[in-house]
Amino acid sequence: MTQSREDDRRGRTAAAAIVDAAFRLFNEFGYDATSVDDIAAAAGVSRSSFFRLFGSKEMVIFPDHDAILAAVEERLAASTQKSAILAVSDAVRVVLFHYIAEGPLARRRYQLTSTVPALRERELISGSRYQQLFRQYISAWGDGTEESERRGELMAAAVVAAHNRVLRRWLREECEDPHVEIDEAMAQVNALFAPPATPPAGPGAIVVVRTDQDLATLAEQLRSL
Repeated sequence: MTQSREDDRRGRTAAAAIVDAAFRLFNEFGYDATSVDDIAAAAGVSRSSFFRLFGSKEMVIFPDHDAILAAVEERLAASTQKSAILAVSDAVRVVLFHYIAEGPLARRRYQLTSTVPALRERELISGSRYQQLFRQYISAWGDGTEESERRGELMAAAVVAAHNRVLRRWLREECEDPHVEIDEAMAQVNALFAPPATPPAGPGAIVVVRTDQDLATLAEQLRSL
């Protein structure tokens, strides 16, 4: 058990060294001009160690989206239609605060992906995976009608847009408190897509009829009312 913990610690240390070396080289020489061998040498690890920790040069840049998606799905799957709004808001925070917890690394990634089209495309594909997951659950909580399906698709897009707006503002250091901004953004999304309220029932009426009253005449009077 002790040896396993020591191996995990060494793996995390090596991974951190690789990430730091990669971003330093990308900044100095550019993404395309930097090879896996360059990164491994700068990090002081072997090529095989690099590929054991990261499957490719791209994976050094991006966080583990599969792990984040699994955490998002776990939160959504634990909800029902009654708590759907809360579940979606919580799931958005799972993604947002994962990036924010990275601190300066997230900002370095943002600067890099903004200048390399292939990385930007990879980031867009990842965003579409989150949107599809939100759509899947929001639609499942609906009643299966076309209106419900449309609301689910539009809301999923709005949820991802709200997340991206707050995250980008934080990455550009324009956002003082991402907790407040994501709360406000999700409140707007929820207000836009809240199901229509059921109109209150109108006042009832009691009709007293005399037994000698003509029913046809009475029916005509009620219709006129």
